[in-house]
Amino acid sequence: MDPHEDAPAGQIPRAFAVLEAVAAGGSSTARAIADATGIPLPTVYRLAQELIRAGYLVHLKDEKRFALGYQLHRLAVGLHEDLGIPRAVRNEVCAMHRDLGMASYLAIHRGTDFVVVFVADSPQAPRLSPMGFGFHESPHATAFGKVGLAALSIEERDDYLAGRTLLAHTDRTLTDPVVLRRQLDEISERGVAWEHQEFQSGTDCLAASFKADDGMLIGTVAVSAPVRAYEGRTRHIEDRVRACASRAGRAYRLGGHQG
Repeated sequence: MDPHEDAPAGQIPRAFAVLEAVAAGGSSTARAIADATGIPLPTVYRLAQELIRAGYLVHLKDEKRFALGYQLHRLAVGLHEDLGIPRAVRNEVCAMHRDLGMASYLAIHRGTDFVVVFVADSPQAPRLSPMGFGFHESPHATAFGKVGLAALSIEERDDYLAGRTLLAHTDRTLTDPVVLRRQLDEISERGVAWEHQEFQSGTDCLAASFKADDGMLIGTVAVSAPVRAYEGRTRHIEDRVRACASRAGRAYRLGGHQG
């Protein structure tokens, strides 16, 4: 954030801004938080102390830095349980990450909306930024977002696209509603969606859906990686993502909601 811009107004927005600044770097000094948020340094110290008392931050005294506290983990566990993420599904997504060497994602769909609820990545295969927990913007530009749109009825798709401006993230982002409708028809038939440098230049993504017994879309699993990582492996990668989606669907349909 530009230090000359207005800092977040109010105690709660400022506290969230501090947490987000710490989360962005894994840990952070008070000065770095102030620079990133535009919040005055004395206020950063005061908010940090309050967050430490509440368990949302910890102070790494030897390093003179702040890090996220365990209370946030408890909140995340609660949300994961509410969203019903089976342990077996998390394990499948992690295994797909290890097998393919690509960042791997799980998104849960709720009606016309969806949220990325689990990401398995590594320094060698990092997640897309800002595609992390809670990311659900620009579905037309992401592979798992396209799977979600393809699961809508024709009427629901038309309602969604009517009068909507499709944001172009790169010069490859599909922003023509007519062409997008044709692509969604194909995705609906195949159950998988490719996204070629439409969200970030140089990166391709692939997603596959999994559904309930009645055919309702539950969620998607997806991978992202630099374009070169797919060379000579396209069929293998698609088969692996389909297999992960199949196992994830089986776990949900069996009601395996162990956290």
